[in-house]
Amino acid sequence: MRASGILMHISSLPSPYGIGTMGKAAYQFVDFLKASGQHYWQMLPIGPTSYGDSPYQSFSTCAGNPYFIDLDLLIKDGLLLQEEVDAVDWTGHTARVDYGFQFNVRFDLLRKAFARGKDKYVDGFRNFRAANAWVEEYALYMAVKADQGMHSWQEWPGDIRLRRAGAAESYGSRLAGDVDFYAFVQFLFFRQWDALRDYAHEQGIEIIGDLPIYVPYDSCDVWANPELFQLDESGIPTGVAGCPPDYFAADGQLWGNPLYNWDKMAEDGYRWWKNRIESASRLFDVIRIDHFRGLESYWSVPYGEKTARNGRWVKGPGSDFIKALHETFPKLRLIAEDLGFLTDAVIQLQRESGYPGMKVLEFAFDSREPSNYLPHRYDNNCICYSGTHDNETLTQWLAAQSDETIDYVMDYLGLRERDECCWGILRAGMASVADTFIAQLQDYLQLGADARMNEPGTLGIHNWTWRMSEDALTPALAKKIKHLTTLYER
Repeated sequence: MRASGILMHISSLPSPYGIGTMGKAAYQFVDFLKASGQHYWQMLPIGPTSYGDSPYQSFSTCAGNPYFIDLDLLIKDGLLLQEEVDAVDWTGHTARVDYGFQFNVRFDLLRKAFARGKDKYVDGFRNFRAANAWVEEYALYMAVKADQGMHSWQEWPGDIRLRRAGAAESYGSRLAGDVDFYAFVQFLFFRQWDALRDYAHEQGIEIIGDLPIYVPYDSCDVWANPELFQLDESGIPTGVAGCPPDYFAADGQLWGNPLYNWDKMAEDGYRWWKNRIESASRLFDVIRIDHFRGLESYWSVPYGEKTARNGRWVKGPGSDFIKALHETFPKLRLIAEDLGFLTDAVIQLQRESGYPGMKVLEFAFDSREPSNYLPHRYDNNCICYSGTHDNETLTQWLAAQSDETIDYVMDYLGLRERDECCWGILRAGMASVADTFIAQLQDYLQLGADARMNEPGTLGIHNWTWRMSEDALTPALAKKIKHLTTLYER
């Protein structure tokens, strides 16, 4: 089925409380998607953010981000008072997301909601915990982390750091109130998420979610399952993830995530991964798996290296892993993020999987040589993007191109004026044979560098902080997008 959608993270939605949430603006965005003829809302990972405020670095593969819990909905439910929310000085923290500010104010409000809600929702909370076994591990992890000044688990006392006999039970008993709090926050998150997702489905909108291939070292996943990762006996990584030097980064990219012990994972048929996919399937209709090429071979960097230069390629689980997914999830709708350095083996694995790969239009227009990202080279089993969260916005990208490249873009797209290029590229994506076309909202809004979501390999102060203005989603824009959607039968 030909379809299209818009990529925008929840955090980028407008709200008076400094970050996008699952409240009024999220429902309005669903309405905008419907009005513009779209079928998909694609978002970034929605887990609790940790190092660098990146949604790709989360304390849990299954938990939801507490910052996305809408405060107005909590007021409506009687879990917060308006004056409690108004007592926070939100001034100066609304134009872009200030994650430090959110950390300092959100949890105080959520604890007030917990104090009122733990008795109000006794049965619902109990049922949620019973149906989501992962939440107990996560809640204990967060409770201990808070007790230890939010330090990484590597810095915890040895008994709980290495989960010696009886340690988890002892800490769980001593910190029972905090364990209940962190579990209740997840109950609130999923209560609001389920309502939003159901509304989206009622409007004919499906959700594409993002699944990072790796998890951060400072996460309950690594702490609770050290045998599944490349760690030494004291819990220190022996190798970490990254990607090799290339045209864009002379030192490569050092992500620092611990690598998987794939041999150990294979012993039980990749149970941890299957649980992760099942959890993601509860949230999303379609899953984009980040860095798919790491399943064929991954770049292993010795722990302690300052750059990714001294890494090496190591074979991943390959077709054995894909076969396990097919057997367990025969109807799984998955997008393989197959960007970056692709070998014949990676291309073959993606084709064998049957999962559609990605085509990014910003990579297409190199006047020096033909590119496989040019629309006329696509087969239909792919997802075409104007750009991803890691790319420049189209307007920013076009502004940086040479006259020769712009001439090539205009010639290829049949344009007469330079200022037609942004919408011309969007039109090319819509017109392509790709089964699905996804554009960043920033590209439809023709926003520049200030609206870029992330610059890979940096810890820039603007990464992950962009928010759209309240008046951005106009009927005129919806009409313009719907015209293209209808014209090209999406």
